[in-house]
Amino acid sequence: MKKTRFAPSPTGYLHLGHAYSAMQCWSWASQEGGSVILRIEDIDQARCRELFVQGIFDDLSWMGFAWEDSVRFQSQHGEDYQAALGKLQDLGVLYPCTCSRKDIEKALSAPHIEDQSIYPGTCRDNPAAVQEMPHNLRLDVKKAIGITGPLFWTDERAGKQQAEPAQLGDVVIARKGIGTSYHLSVVVDDALQGIDTIIRGQDLFQVTHIHRLLQALLELHTPHYIHHDLLLDKDGKRFAKRLGGGLIRTLREGGQHPANVLEKIKLFSQEDADSQSQA
Repeated sequence: MKKTRFAPSPTGYLHLGHAYSAMQCWSWASQEGGSVILRIEDIDQARCRELFVQGIFDDLSWMGFAWEDSVRFQSQHGEDYQAALGKLQDLGVLYPCTCSRKDIEKALSAPHIEDQSIYPGTCRDNPAAVQEMPHNLRLDVKKAIGITGPLFWTDERAGKQQAEPAQLGDVVIARKGIGTSYHLSVVVDDALQGIDTIIRGQDLFQVTHIHRLLQALLELHTPHYIHHDLLLDKDGKRFAKRLGGGLIRTLREGGQHPANVLEKIKLFSQEDADSQSQA
């Protein structure tokens, strides 16, 4: 049976954008005769909250989305990420880095991609100087590509893609104090949980280049990808936790009927599609 996953982080309540992504996952499962598993991506325990976890369960149930009984919490599987980290270290593609985000932004040579500073390689050429200090571990992308050679992955809409991980620079693979990162944990989890189709927002399209590289280094299966458009509000801005708009919890507790909320999401997505076709 085909399988996808819905994998929110419990750092806030779900909003309409999350609901739209969930709708994409469960609609796909219905059409393909597949299943959806729920994963809680809570590796950052400093920001994650139990009340947000319960909010995820409550909101999804209220909207009529059902999932398999076993829910994977990333915070409970550090040994899986450490094992993968060990393989990458054995390949010699990781190096320690003490640079903060502010340090990187100050580097005059650091280009940007989608509001993210690309690491300029400050610590890459002098790892011994930072080895004994608290540090992140970064992926030496150039060295990694030298091991794997050319790589490819497929997106439902964009078609066959040649992986170009260098465009994101040497990303962090293990954060100090956490022992993993989004990139490493999501790749490991998707493989361990047998995910063959990954459905997520267009904003994560570029990180798939890095994920494909990690899959090759760790000798993991490469799923099929579906990157959907982002749901925009009436002002043309995407819904985000930090903005606090369109919370499912607020709509649920305000007496809205779930069918009306789902219909609102469909309306927003249709208006987005119409505006893009007219552009």
